[in-house]
Amino acid sequence: MPPATVDSAFQKVTEGVQVKPNPYGPNPHDFMSNVSRFKLIESTLREGEQFANAFFDTEKKIEIAKALDEFGVDYIELTSPAASEQSRLDCEAICKLGLKAKILTHIRCHMDDARIAVATGVDGVDVVIGTSQFLREYSHGKDMNYIAKSAIEVIEFVKSHGIEIRFSSEDSFRSDLVDLLNIYRTVDKIGVNRVGIADTVGCANPRQVYDLVRTLKSIVSCEIECHFHNDTGCAIANAYTALEAGATFIDVSVLGIGERNGITSLGGLMARMIAADRDYVLSKYKLHKLRDLENLVANSVQINVPFNNPITGFCAFTHKAGIHAKAILANPSTYEILDPADFGLTRYIHFANRLTGWNAIKSRVDQLNLALTDAQCKEVTTKIKALGDIRPLNIDDVDSIIREYHADQNNEITAAIQA
Repeated sequence: MPPATVDSAFQKVTEGVQVKPNPYGPNPHDFMSNVSRFKLIESTLREGEQFANAFFDTEKKIEIAKALDEFGVDYIELTSPAASEQSRLDCEAICKLGLKAKILTHIRCHMDDARIAVATGVDGVDVVIGTSQFLREYSHGKDMNYIAKSAIEVIEFVKSHGIEIRFSSEDSFRSDLVDLLNIYRTVDKIGVNRVGIADTVGCANPRQVYDLVRTLKSIVSCEIECHFHNDTGCAIANAYTALEAGATFIDVSVLGIGERNGITSLGGLMARMIAADRDYVLSKYKLHKLRDLENLVANSVQINVPFNNPITGFCAFTHKAGIHAKAILANPSTYEILDPADFGLTRYIHFANRLTGWNAIKSRVDQLNLALTDAQCKEVTTKIKALGDIRPLNIDDVDSIIREYHADQNNEITAAIQA
């Protein structure tokens, strides 16, 4: 069949068929949205080193870098090699691993730092300088003219070595908008790969993020990277909103570790993004490796994975209430926006409690290979609830009640036959 005929036939088959959009995906009015083509700059080995409990020796850094690479992150960002001699040696060692992810390092907007960074063999340099009045007065003490002059010098030097360069303001959301746009326009003209927005103190909300990213998108031709701290709990929401507005790169760390209470968490952002575009996320990232990756970092910094951590928290896919359990057993989508199988995990129906319903108990009866009618399952559920009103239950308690009830039913049947 000629191509034109095939196209015509396909059109007839699909004519009148309405493709239902993902209601949790990007807003169709956000024509500049990058929700379906975002990239991750993973900063556990830079921002994460600023976490209060963090100390990564060379061996541990290499182990984490390899795990991040296996997960599929696009970039791995390392502590500035100007920070210490060991930081420089570690940066060189990771650059020599031959990972698929590009290796970046994060430096001050200073030529001394730039020279050291370029010499390590990194694929790119992330340059940052404070632009808010707070940082200009109490941190580096420089005005915007000095910042622009320094930025041009550093950017041109890094570019001359043929590696990527990003320029970012620090404390962007407390910086003067005119100052911000002027410096971004300046660095864009000399050819940076990305400009960065940093919510350094975690003060921004999604509406502010959308407005700033969309405004910046209208004046620069390069791509936009965003770095969000989580002091007010908005990091993941801000990251998603930034992508909707046209940013492409999001800085993340495993479990969100970083300065103070950290930044956008890798796992948390994956939860948000897979709900928005499952196919894209699954095509890029090996989500089944997330739990091991988080455990690796948690053990390294001596913390526990939080109970309510997206995806990997111990009760993330646990269903307890009777009404929930009944619906989940019939169709998991009723109370799950995420599929645990995408992450190599399974759901759990928590039936050992007074909130349990008979459908959950019936499911447990089936798992135990016992035969009870629906009416009998309802009766044994009443017994379980009665004990659950008195004290906490565990699986053994419930199984004992079920088995005892089942035995009593069989004894009654036997006695009736014998009579």
